[in-house]
Amino acid sequence: QVQLVESGGGLVQAGGSLRLSCAASGRIFSISYMGWYCQAPGKERELVARITSSGSPNYADSVKGRFTISRDNAKNTVVLQMNSLKSEDTGVYYCNAVALELGGWAFRTYWGQGTQVTVSS
Repeated sequence: QVQLVESGGGLVQAGGSLRLSCAASGRIFSISYMGWYCQAPGKERELVARITSSGSPNYADSVKGRFTISRDNAKNTVVLQMNSLKSEDTGVYYCNAVALELGGWAFRTYWGQGTQVTVSS
């Protein structure tokens, strides 16, 4: 199994910053994508940002220029730096990884437990 543990959520005023971290552990052979999704109240979970193993990022249009995703392959960690936060960024943020377990035969998708981000206006 692969476990994802997130940290760094909280309450911040609009215009402020937060940094989310996620660490993957377990029987990991390889991780392709790592990323962050957000589920706002009453809405479906949506991609915020993700990054490939080679460091190529992809962002939702709504966060381009404000959020930065980075990754440490040696430590199996991914970080989302969120700046200029807006009230519409509020939601539960989930870490996501597409990984191949030791002895496994296919990549699978794994999720963290989620961390709450609340931006007050």
